[in-house]
Amino acid sequence: MIDWGSFLAVALASLVSTCVVVGLYSLATRLLAAAGRAPQVDPVEFTDAITVVTPAEAAAAAKRARKAAKKNPLSDGQKRAALIGAYTCFTLCGAAVLYGIYLIVPYFHS
Repeated sequence: MIDWGSFLAVALASLVSTCVVVGLYSLATRLLAAAGRAPQVDPVEFTDAITVVTPAEAAAAAKRARKAAKKNPLSDGQKRAALIGAYTCFTLCGAAVLYGIYLIVPYFHS
């Protein structure tokens, strides 16, 4: 017999927690970009990659990011506040994931 009430509670909790984690991560990434520290990931060449970024394209992307950071209309205080907000959102995102693991792990031993 399936306890549909519990099933619905778990499904709803999963949906809400997923939205919270993705929302916090997205907001943190946006605040990081607003602070002038947009994440720049160096290209990696994969054997089954559809598109490979050349070093020239990577350099051009880095140049565009530096140019965009110089055009940032925010004051230094606003940039600092955005950076603190980004780190806070990343911390809350990590805490939500760790709390989810904390809730799951004790049930593996029983």
